[in-house]
Amino acid sequence: MKVILTHEVTGLGTAGDVVEVKAGYARNFLFRRGLATAWTKGGQKQVDAIAKGRESRAVKSLEEAKSFKGNLEAKAVQVTAKAGKEGRLFGAISTADIAAAVAAAGGPALDKRKIELPTPIKTTGSHEALGASTPRSRPRSPSRSSPADA
Repeated sequence: MKVILTHEVTGLGTAGDVVEVKAGYARNFLFRRGLATAWTKGGQKQVDAIAKGRESRAVKSLEEAKSFKGNLEAKAVQVTAKAGKEGRLFGAISTADIAAAVAAAGGPALDKRKIELPTPIKTTGSHEALGASTPRSRPRSPSRSSPADA
């Protein structure tokens, strides 16, 4: 089944892409979450509108993306959460927690949906998160989780 993505879907594509997926995946996941619409003959107009919107929101040049990447990589962010005696956290550090910590540390405003964690952060210590500003420039933000005083 052909669908038009209206939002970025990890492993599938970005907004405005026309992709072929199984019908059940489209009906049960993509359509219900508003991530895609069905492809129709008139869907090309919608694809063009999404592409224009993507261009206006995208980082205008690679140099801007590199300076954004440099600013983000230069800041080590510390996130505080409740932890047990062995350093295991009660719960996990989410991408929203990392985005808030970066903003609190004076870094750029990040969209929590654009932050990727290679593995869930469930222990104290140093961890790394990936951000997506452009496909060529993926900043890596060092983050440190520490136990909260409870």
